[in-house]
Parts: sequence; structure tokens; C-alpha cells
Amino acid sequence: MRCLWISRYIPYPLDAGAKVYSARLAESLAGAGAFVRYLGFGDAGCAKALPGMEWVAVGGQKRRQVAALLSGLPVAAAIDATTAYTMLLERQLEESWDAIILDAYGTGWALQHCQRYAAQRGSTILVHVSHNHEAALWRDMARQGSGSLPKRLALWLNYRKVRALERKVVHGVDLITTITDEDTAALAPPRRTRTLTLTPGHTGWIAPPRVISAATPRRVIIFGSFRWVMKQENLARFLAIADPVFRDNGIALDVVGDVPDELLAVLRARCQVTQFHGFVADVAPYFQQSRVAVVPELIGGGFKLKFLDYIFARVPVATLSQAAAGLAPQLQRQMISSNDLQALVAAIVRGIDDIGLLNDMQERAFDAGQALFRWEDRGQQLRHAIMSLRQERLAAGGTAQRASKQLGVSTI
Repeated sequence: MRCLWISRYIPYPLDAGAKVYSARLAESLAGAGAFVRYLGFGDAGCAKALPGMEWVAVGGQKRRQVAALLSGLPVAAAIDATTAYTMLLERQLEESWDAIILDAYGTGWALQHCQRYAAQRGSTILVHVSHNHEAALWRDMARQGSGSLPKRLALWLNYRKVRALERKVVHGVDLITTITDEDTAALAPPRRTRTLTLTPGHTGWIAPPRVISAATPRRVIIFGSFRWVMKQENLARFLAIADPVFRDNGIALDVVGDVPDELLAVLRARCQVTQFHGFVADVAPYFQQSRVAVVPELIGGGFKLKFLDYIFARVPVATLSQAAAGLAPQLQRQMISSNDLQALVAAIVRGIDDIGLLNDMQERAFDAGQALFRWEDRGQQLRHAIMSLRQERLAAGGTAQRASKQLGVSTI
């Protein structure tokens, strides 16, 4: 099976959750026996060489964001829809493809090109890999956005563009994959469109057996990349509440991951017991010195890949209940969960010295995670879904052709 994968970027280095998901899903599809040619901006030489995978970089640069604001497309799509990318795509569409994958809503600019190709071929399956219910995410961002009036207006305008493009993609493909069942329901695809929920797998570091004891420092960790504006807002809101409470209760907080310099300066001036470590090549020592890991995502839906980092590092997890979308109930039961940030911080303070509970949580979550998060399963599921649709399409075409011959009608 030959698959053309249209993405916004070559996902290596794997320095963001969206890149990890795209890379691993494409690679697992190749591992399941498909040939995958992956297009995107970036350096193809940095990508992982694997059988069945071919990485093709788009020439030139993305459009500037200022110019993209004048487009009818949302910014993420407008900056990618360059002449170079369009020409590269048209060259690829001169070949034979069994499936074309549009990775994330930002590739929606390519939908019409792919629809024309699929209409001519008849049996090519169009797939949309959704990373989130983007319209809801941008709506929340616009509602809670701060800054100048022009900035807030730009957020609302982009939300409307995101909503329109996402809906167009959802209604224009044959198969939609989502990361959570909640996203599938929110996207509300038409009945004719197949859906498939593909939660992430885990291929990162797995900690050896670990026992939290009274000697383990009373430290809490937040790990991730904070370059995206929504992640910055979530971090700032959590620290505003958590840092003074943790200070009063003798708890230290580690933020491990890349924070933009401007925000970092503001947060350092405000915080007293929070330490910012930036990007680190080996996060294992920080996990091993933590009693609790936090997912305080108030804004933004979808599955949080940092859950898997925490679970397989054997660190007990504290999270907002709405941030745990996509997690199996048996995992959610092994977490400290609250409905708002104040309650979450208070629950961490109450639980941080309950050594027995913390060890039980991390052990049960780890055991459940080993069975639930396997990338090889995701590749097999995606390949099977595409193949089933192709077989139905081919069978329907064959039936139509036989009926036309019986009636003496040309199918050309």
C-alpha cells in the first residue's frame, strides 16, 4: 500500500508533542507494511531512516506570518501554502497513491488538490489525521486571550478561519483519525465518513522500578515544551497559584523544558520556589527526584503526551480532570485529579507526603500504560482502516462497472 503523507514539517527533532505523534504514527504505518512518503518543511536528513519511510523536504521557506494574515486561510495553513509546496505536491500527485494523509488541519490548503486526484483515481482514500478539535481550542484561546485590541481581534479572526477550514477537511475526506473519542464527537463528521481513535503509543524512556520514600525530595515537576502560546498561558496560570502555596508548605517545583526568554524573565521575577531548567538532554534525574508530576492544562483539549512521559518515568500524576481526555478510566483512577487549579494545588499539598498512595499510583499507572500505549498497534489499525475502505471502494466500482456493462452504458 502506497501512502502520501502531507504534513506541515519534517517532525525531527522530536521537540513537541505534535511532532512526536506525527512521526510515530507515520513510522508505525510503514512498520505495518505500507510505503509512506512524508512531505514537510525542514531538514529531511534529520529524520529517522526506516524501511518503508521516505522523507521529502519542501524547498524554500514558509510564508511570513504578516502576509498570512491577509489570506482566507488560518495562519497555520496560509504560511505553508507556498508555491514551492504546491508544486512539490503536484509532482507527487503524478504518481499512484492508495491513500493520501492530511496531517493536522493546517494541511487543509492541499485538500482540493487531493480531492481532484482521488476523483480521477476512484479508489484513493483521503485521510485526515486530527490532533485536536482545533476550532474549540482557538475559540477558547480567543475568549481568554489578553493583550491589545488588535491582537484579540486577530485571535477571533483566526478562530473563524480555523473553524471553516477544519469543517471543510472533516467533510472532504473518507477517514478521520482522532486522538480521543471526545474529539471525534466534537468534530461531528458526516455519517459517510469513517472514524478511528488512535491514542498515542510510547517509545521514550522507561524508568526501572522505583520506590518513593521519605528521602525522596518534596519536589513537583512540570515537563514539556512551552513555545506554544497556549502552553505558556497554562504554565503562567498554574505558577501564579502554585508557587506561593508550595512555598508555604515547603515544596519545590521544577519546570523542565524550553520557555521563551520574555516569559521566563516574568515568571522568574514572580516565583520563589520554582526553578526553571530549560531544555535538558536527559530528564531522568529530574523525574527520579520528584514525588509528583503535573498536567495543569486549563486551555486546550486533546491528548497530552506528557502523561506518557510521566507514567513511564514512574512518577505519580496530578492533573485537571478536563486535561485527562483520552485516558482510559483505569489510568485516570490512578491520578490526583481536580476540577480547577486551586483545588489541584491543594490536593498535591495533601497527597505529597502519602508515600504509600504515591507508590501505589505510579505502579498501577505504569502497569496499565504498558498494555495501552503501543505504537505498532496504531500502525496496524490505520493500515487496516485504509485497506478496508479501499476494498469497499474497489468492490463498489466493480459492481457499478458490471451493472453498466449489462445495461450497455459506458463508465468512462
